[in-house]
Amino acid sequence: MIQDALPAVPTSGSETPMVEIHFPQTSDQFTLPAELLAPGEVIAVVDDSPEIVLLLSQHLKSHGFPVVRAGSAHEFFRLLATEKIALALLDIGLPDRNGNELLAEIVPRYPDLGIIMVTGTTDIEVALDCLRQGADDFMTKPVNVGQFSHTIHNTLKKRRLTIQSRLFQEELQKSNARMRFLHHLNLKMNTAYLNTVELRGILRAILVGITAEDGLRFNRAFLALYNDQGTFLEGRLAIGPASREEAGRVWESIKEKGLQLDDILEAIQNQTLKEDVEVNRIIQPLRVPAGEHDHVLIHASRSKQPVRVEHGSAPGCRVPGELIDILGEASFAVVPLFSPGKSLGVMLVDNFVTGATISAEDIGGLQIFASQASLAIEHSQLYAAMAEKITALEMVTEELERNKDLLVAAERTSAIGEMAAQLLHSIRNPLTSIGGASRLLSKKVQDPALNPLLAIITQESNKIEDALGDLLSFVDDRDLVFSDRPIFPLIRQSLMVFYSAMKKSKVRYTLACEGLGPTIPVDENRIRTVLLQLIKNSLEAMVGGGELRIEGGEDAHWVTIAIIDSGPGIPAATLPHVKTLFFTTKTYGNGLGLALVEQIVAAHGGRFVIHDGPQGGTEARVVLPKISGDGKGRAARHQGPGRPSRQRSPAGHRERPDDQQR
Repeated sequence: MIQDALPAVPTSGSETPMVEIHFPQTSDQFTLPAELLAPGEVIAVVDDSPEIVLLLSQHLKSHGFPVVRAGSAHEFFRLLATEKIALALLDIGLPDRNGNELLAEIVPRYPDLGIIMVTGTTDIEVALDCLRQGADDFMTKPVNVGQFSHTIHNTLKKRRLTIQSRLFQEELQKSNARMRFLHHLNLKMNTAYLNTVELRGILRAILVGITAEDGLRFNRAFLALYNDQGTFLEGRLAIGPASREEAGRVWESIKEKGLQLDDILEAIQNQTLKEDVEVNRIIQPLRVPAGEHDHVLIHASRSKQPVRVEHGSAPGCRVPGELIDILGEASFAVVPLFSPGKSLGVMLVDNFVTGATISAEDIGGLQIFASQASLAIEHSQLYAAMAEKITALEMVTEELERNKDLLVAAERTSAIGEMAAQLLHSIRNPLTSIGGASRLLSKKVQDPALNPLLAIITQESNKIEDALGDLLSFVDDRDLVFSDRPIFPLIRQSLMVFYSAMKKSKVRYTLACEGLGPTIPVDENRIRTVLLQLIKNSLEAMVGGGELRIEGGEDAHWVTIAIIDSGPGIPAATLPHVKTLFFTTKTYGNGLGLALVEQIVAAHGGRFVIHDGPQGGTEARVVLPKISGDGKGRAARHQGPGRPSRQRSPAGHRERPDDQQR
């Protein structure tokens, strides 16, 4: 017997005559109970000896451990059903059941229960049998307090480590399963993204992946993207029930058809999946200015971090009441969509129907999904931009093929025509004098030798004048061929001829003439020449780049085309002369361009003016008549100054009414 032992306490109902508990000279300190037991957990002392139960319980309580007691197997099972027992000190010799028999029943049912067997026998075989059946340790009576404290401490510590290891393994398996799921989901979504390039199809695939039963399983999903200028965040697309009354309609229908995520994504690619009209009406009015930095959507987009909104509030940002009113839900998550170069928008998700809490794990999976979705959105936008540029280049190529010689031919024809007109003007008067004199002499001179010569002079002068008239008629006075044409496409096609030149010269252009515009009677080739000449002049004026704006307008009787550049403008002293024939300030040029423009416009019954632009530069304005009420073009009936009628003079040659002006 060890010194300082307690007095022997007689047992009741046991063959062991006496039990002694020895206290060592130095007490072994327990680890704090809070570190070994979870909240609400207790230690059960199960023994048929009230004295043993009392002494062990008091010792455990003195170290801060909560204790419950039982004197039989029946009482112990009742405690297991009502208490959270972490550790049981179990006597082998209970009155109603043998402790070893209890082990076979308790261990499988309560895997987290720590068990220390207590017995009065020192038989090693009994101890080993208890350990083989699942007991954590074994103590014999009399119980040494030092050994008792050490055993309790080690058993609880072992139990805690075992539970932590199991929970860690479960969490690891859960995380591994979720990663496999996300990987599988991403593979499916990647296939959908690669097979779809149209932005709306991409967005619908994203929303389906978020809400599908074999996807991320959120009840609803909303997408808001920045506009092209990046000034507003706008609601674009949504999926899910618009109200709790219709909850589950979409996915119940899908379940009835036995569709999986692959089937739904394929339906999106084939454009056979109908959109949720009502829920889209919820999100589409959403429009948030990009400058509202404290707004929860802008904050998530700018910080590139997800935000979880719970009951209408979120840390570090503002959740407007109107946003909650739009969604009809005060708890949701916002995840940003962004590429390396820019912010694209945000995704909003909620559990509108189930009310389930959105966990950090849910948001983590959503972030992985959002990264891939962002790349798909950017890919779609780049594809759309590339397709637009290809279309523009194809249009440029087509226009260049049709018009590559138009500018050169127009100036060349104009130059020949004006030269012929000047030549006719210079030669016609002397020819008229020569012809008139020869005819007068032939009447007064009756010399048989001279009369044949005078007749030759008269005849040949008439031939020269007719030849000159025919030449001028060919190059300068051909009849206009009028046909009804929408004017705005003609403007856009003419501008596309200079697409490459504008890119090279860093000239930005704006077209304020959408659609077909008014249909008016014009000679298409002549009006195209007018537009090409004016655009060319504007581009030549903007040597270091600038802004070119083309506007189209109309009223009841007229169509107006304004071509405005941001060049240096025309000096006031030069402006009155720019339409004068052969006037030019260019080093290379013949001064026929604007004169030709005025002639063609006048031939259409219109007006051509050129003046300083409203904000600097130059504005060239062409005004053309519209179709009149009788269905005939006013220009077709009007004889403009560029199409004067030709009449035979009494002398037998043709004269133009404007010859005196020339």
